[in-house]
Order: sequence, then C-alpha cells, then structure tokens
Amino acid sequence: MTQPAGQPIVQVDAFTSEPFRGNPAAVCLLAAPRDAGWLQAVAREMNLSETAFLLRRADGFDLRWFTPTIEVPLCGHATLASAHALFEQGAQPPHTAVQFHTRSGVLQARREGDWIALDFPAHSLERGAEPAELLAALGTPAVWKGSSPICHLFELESEAAVRTLTPDFRRLAQASPLAVAITSRATAPAFDFVSRFFAPASGIDEDPVTGAAHCCLGPYWAAKLGKPEVVGYQASARGGVVRVRVAGSGVAPGRLELRGQAVTVMHGTLV
Repeated sequence: MTQPAGQPIVQVDAFTSEPFRGNPAAVCLLAAPRDAGWLQAVAREMNLSETAFLLRRADGFDLRWFTPTIEVPLCGHATLASAHALFEQGAQPPHTAVQFHTRSGVLQARREGDWIALDFPAHSLERGAEPAELLAALGTPAVWKGSSPICHLFELESEAAVRTLTPDFRRLAQASPLAVAITSRATAPAFDFVSRFFAPASGIDEDPVTGAAHCCLGPYWAAKLGKPEVVGYQASARGGVVRVRVAGSGVAPGRLELRGQAVTVMHGTLV
C-alpha cells in the first residue's frame, strides 16, 4: 500500500530511558510555517500534555509548544523530546548544540552520551501567602509555599504525603490560572527530592514529568540542600527523572541545566 504524503510526526517519551514511562510528547518538524489554529488542532488531536512544533531557521529552529487547549510559554519535556528527535533523525549533527528560539528566549540542547542537557532559565520563588483556596483544593497542609512564573510551589511534610495526594482538580483550576507543584525530600538515596505537578487550568490535571517546573524546583532544593546539582523524581503514575545543575562550568547566571533521557515510541504521518 502506498503511504500518502503528509506531515511526519513522532511521539517521544521524555525524562525516561524506558518506553511508556516519563512524559510523552509529539514532535512535528515542519517544512513550512503553519498558522496557530492548525497547530492547536494537531495538539488537540494528539491529546498529549504537549505537542512541539519545529521550523528550521538559519541559526537553529523555531519551537512552539501546545497543550490540547492552549499554547504555553515554556515546556521542558517537549524540548527534550524535540532535541532527541532531531538528533535521532540526523536533522542535527550529534556533537553540536541545537538552538531553539521560543517565547521564553533562546534555549539550547546538547547530547551527553545517553543524556540530553538543556540550557533553561532559572526561576526564583517568591515566598508568600498563596490563595487559601489552593490548599483547600489540594487537601493538605504545607511546610513552605511560594510562587514562580510557572507555578505555585508547596513543600509537603513527607514523600508519602506527595505520593498519596488526591487534589480536587476542578477547585484547583478555579483557584488560580497557574499550575501547582508539590514536593518533599526523597526517601530513596538515588534522589534528592520528589514532586508532582498539576495544571488543570491548562487542560492537564497531572503532568507526568515537568521539565519547566524544575526551573524552580532545582534552585529551591539546591539552596536548601547546599548542592550545585540535585536529582528529582516526579512521582506520577508514569514517573521520570530530572537532573538539575544550578551552578558550575557552563551554567550562566540566571540559567540552569536540565538533563534527561528520552526514547522514541512512535513514528507517524498526519495526512
């Protein structure tokens, strides 16, 4: 049977080395610009937490991210998935960094063996009195609370409290347009902290593994633990590992490095 011509698309599981774990993202390398309505329709059709769209330019790629309902300003796992797809397909030389032009500025990705390192902005947290409705919707007390440009952050008393939490997603969406991250110290020695991430206002009740959330989680735990590099485990049903380096060689002021693995699970064509 002859395959009809169309738009290639791949699905990549990010922040994992195992298929069907981590966070799935669809990646489209476009041959020509497409309007936002078409991009949103494709993301809605894919029905994943994020679909990434790449368009080659002289100095890298334009990169946009869409949930099934909105375009978002920053996404870590779909950036990791995009870099993985470009390296795997030979669209980017394996030993050179790829440059992405995005709504959050220029981001870079480079291969380090089986891992991909992402140059991302570091987000500071403003400690404050978060809306009482948020804690009511979460249904748990917090030992620390604050906000970043990406999300509200709540540190809970234990890993068990993070893992067993069952939020009221409808109330969360009504309480704030921002997403909510919860976190605690990890009990397993392989990890420094655990987290979960909820974004019902953006059409995602729980995101499996959220790179962008680690733009504030990483600095928060690095400062708290006195370490330049920390390892987080996002304790969703799928689970995933994010390494964060906040200081050291190659990390510029106001930036950090997210590192993760990825695996392609599907190739397809939009007809």
